[in-house]
Amino acid sequence: MKLFEPFAQRSLRLRNRLVVSPMCEYSAVDGLPNDWHLVHLGSRAVGGAGAVIAEATAVTAQGRISPQDTGLWNQVQVEAWQPIARFIKAHGAVAGVQLAHAGRKASTRRPWEGHGPVPAGQGDWPIVAPSALAFDEGWQVPQALDEAGIRQLVEDFRAAAQRALAAGFELVELHAAHGYLLHQFLSPLSNRREDRYGGSFENRTRLVREVVTAIRGVWPVELPLWLRVSATDWADGGWSAAESVALARQVQPLGVDLVDVSSGGLVPHAKITPAPGYQVPFAAQIRREAGIATGAVGLITGAEQAAQIVANGDADVVLIARESLRDPYFPRRAAQQLGAKIEAPVQYQRAW
Repeated sequence: MKLFEPFAQRSLRLRNRLVVSPMCEYSAVDGLPNDWHLVHLGSRAVGGAGAVIAEATAVTAQGRISPQDTGLWNQVQVEAWQPIARFIKAHGAVAGVQLAHAGRKASTRRPWEGHGPVPAGQGDWPIVAPSALAFDEGWQVPQALDEAGIRQLVEDFRAAAQRALAAGFELVELHAAHGYLLHQFLSPLSNRREDRYGGSFENRTRLVREVVTAIRGVWPVELPLWLRVSATDWADGGWSAAESVALARQVQPLGVDLVDVSSGGLVPHAKITPAPGYQVPFAAQIRREAGIATGAVGLITGAEQAAQIVANGDADVVLIARESLRDPYFPRRAAQQLGAKIEAPVQYQRAW
């Protein structure tokens, strides 16, 4: 059963190919993870996943999606992450973290407190983007980054990767999807720049390449680096699957080991018809045409479904998101259903 075979990248070995996808919990204060994050992430390591990736973690305070996002922009946050990463690893999973900057989608309310931006004067902050284009009507208009700001941004990602290593993480995923800042640079719908960071495909992908290079400069050669992309904007004139393939070809020689393939998020009125596994064909296309390992995510909810994706060669790993929220022990349940052997903690073995 290939789904439950180890997956090796560089010196790292995932015990199986089920990965807990990064999912925002909107539960931090001043970027600090807390007991909620320890229990949330730790229980999924106990649940048998091969890797557990912590939520989109901001590289600067300005880059948070919401005021309650986690961060890695200071040493206090490093120390708060350390016991969480240590617990994940102690229970057999690889501890990963997703590094992110929200760009024009920053300074927003967490979902259960209403949709849209934080109201002016109620804890909001100025936001930045490649161009001065708001995400939607009624949203804050971002300031367009100048080249000095872009250089600082690259340094922010580099420093956050160093802090991730100090926190005990063994896997970094760079977030260039879902309409956040790096994705905003990639798509012509949000990037209207006329300098060397806008216009052509080469220019629009420049920042992602620079950030990958900066992170690889401090991230150990023996540890993998993943990149999450939105394979398509699902909108006319936007970022496309063909461009995602071309980007994968660019970043692989720079040190990216796997592309985690999602879609959408850049514009509010994209035309998407979600269905079980609807993003898997994009992962398969990038894997086939770019010759790089991929991860599949999106409405993957069943053991047989996940196993088939890997068996077919559509992706190398399967990232479980909402199903992992519903069931922290999904990998154990999947193994039982598929007749695969998976070790349980000694405390739980009498149940398995």
